Amino acid sequence: MQKESITEEQQKAARYAKAMGHPIRMYVLELLSKQACCYSGDLSEELPVVKSTLSQHLKELKDAGLIQGEIEAPCVKYCLNKDNWQEAQNLFRKFLKIGV
Repeated sequence: MQKESITEEQQKAARYAKAMGHPIRMYVLELLSKQACCYSGDLSEELPVVKSTLSQHLKELKDAGLIQGEIEAPCVKYCLNKDNWQEAQNLFRKFLKIGV
């Protein structure tokens, strides 16, 4: 019997899913999907978390490639990484259709 190996698509989907695995991160992604960009200061005013915690959540999303940040001193402007966001949507759609 031949072992099945994990595909690159599965690895990417898992990375995106892990980054999305917290309600604060889901909120940020939903917010950014509805507008062009958002400043980190605006996010910290809207969310019930301290700035250092928000920073960690933004770092997770950025490391996964779902968002990108641009420094505009003294703030950072965050936007969706549209290519990776689209890729994540396509991967999840494909995965969720398995077995249907």
